[in-house]
Amino acid sequence: MNAIAELNEQTDRSLLIVEDDKPFLERLSRAMETRGFAVTSCDTVSDGLAQIGKAAPAFAVVDLRLGDGNGLDVVSALKKKRPEARAIVLTGYGNIATAVTAVKMGAIDYLSKPADADDVVAALLSTSAEKSELPTNPMSADRVRWEHIQRIYEMCNRNVSETARRLNMHRRTLQRILAKRAPR
Repeated sequence: MNAIAELNEQTDRSLLIVEDDKPFLERLSRAMETRGFAVTSCDTVSDGLAQIGKAAPAFAVVDLRLGDGNGLDVVSALKKKRPEARAIVLTGYGNIATAVTAVKMGAIDYLSKPADADDVVAALLSTSAEKSELPTNPMSADRVRWEHIQRIYEMCNRNVSETARRLNMHRRTLQRILAKRAPR
C-alpha cells in the first residue's frame, strides 16, 4: 500500500499501456485503474505513438514485441515528448541486451511476463536509490549463449545478416534462434 500512497502524491496519474495481448491488456488496465491511474490502452506501436502525440502520459507500460513494430519506439517517443515520464518495458522475450537498450532509451525498468500488477506499480513508482535483489539461480550455458547473440544483434541495430556475419553463423540458423523464446 506504500505504492498507493506514493501515487496519491502524484498530480498527473495518466498511464499509457501498449500491449498486443488483449486479455492481458484488459486485466492490466483494470488493475491499474483500481490502483488510481488514469489508463489509456493501445495494442499497436502506431496507436501508442498517436496517443503520445495527443497527450504524453506521466507513466507508460510498453510491451517490447508488438505486431507492428518494437515497443522501444514508443518509449523513445515518450521520452522526447515528456522527458520526466516514467516508462517500463514488459516482455516475454527477456534478455540483457534489450534490457540495456530499453534503459538507454529511457525506460526505468524492464520486467518479464507474466508481471503482476503490484510489480508494475512498484516498478513505476520506485526510486533509483532502491537496489534490486540478486537472482537466486544463475543463468544456464544456453541462456548465456542466447544473451550473447542478443547483445550482438542489438549492436548491429537488429540487422540479421550483419549479426550472422559477426557471429560466423548461417543467417537462417540465426533467424531460427531469434524467433525462439529465451532458454531458462
